[in-house]
Amino acid sequence: MNINIAYLYYDLMNLYGESGNIKALVHSLKNQNVKVNVDYLSKGDKIDFDKYDVIYLSCGTEENQLIMLDDILQYEKELKKFIENDKFIFATGNSFEIFGKNIDKINALSIFDYSAEYIDKRIVGDYQIETKIDKILAFQNRGSKIINNNSPLFDEEVGFNYKNFYGTYLIGPILVRNPKLNEYITKKIITTKDPKFKFEKFDLDFDVKAKKSYLKTYYNVD
Repeated sequence: MNINIAYLYYDLMNLYGESGNIKALVHSLKNQNVKVNVDYLSKGDKIDFDKYDVIYLSCGTEENQLIMLDDILQYEKELKKFIENDKFIFATGNSFEIFGKNIDKINALSIFDYSAEYIDKRIVGDYQIETKIDKILAFQNRGSKIINNNSPLFDEEVGFNYKNFYGTYLIGPILVRNPKLNEYITKKIITTKDPKFKFEKFDLDFDVKAKKSYLKTYYNVD
């Protein structure tokens, strides 16, 4: 199996080492004997969405977010088709805001019904949430929030999910800090392309121990 990933606006939108999500995902896919190609694309590059199985976007400054938005608006129809065809999009930090109706009254892609608005006091700090996958450990540093979120990922304040679109304010990088979430995302990507794929065992022992040690040391959580 071959998986082709488009890492969009990798240079504009890469605060907090969010490229680590790509490294974690590629490592996990290769451990399943999947061949992976990552194309790094940015403003002005021509994007052929038919080539890709996965699109990844990460967080950036509010200024760079709007530069990205201005460039990606030309692909509104292609992105809608990509999503409706069950292709996979993973967007972290403020990048997923561009798929809503607007960002603080600036017109966005309008693929989904939510909107983003700026807030007076930034939300900064570690964040934990219990999910059906695992206890998610992450970080936030954002000056905006989404409203009218009718399909939450984790909860309505931190993320949105529709089909294989996963958008979340949570960073960290989130896939590095949460190995079971990385496993879940990896399986979703593979089974979207091949529902009968036979998985190798995911060796997460070291990663899980590292996460437990962090939680114990800094939060006294077993």
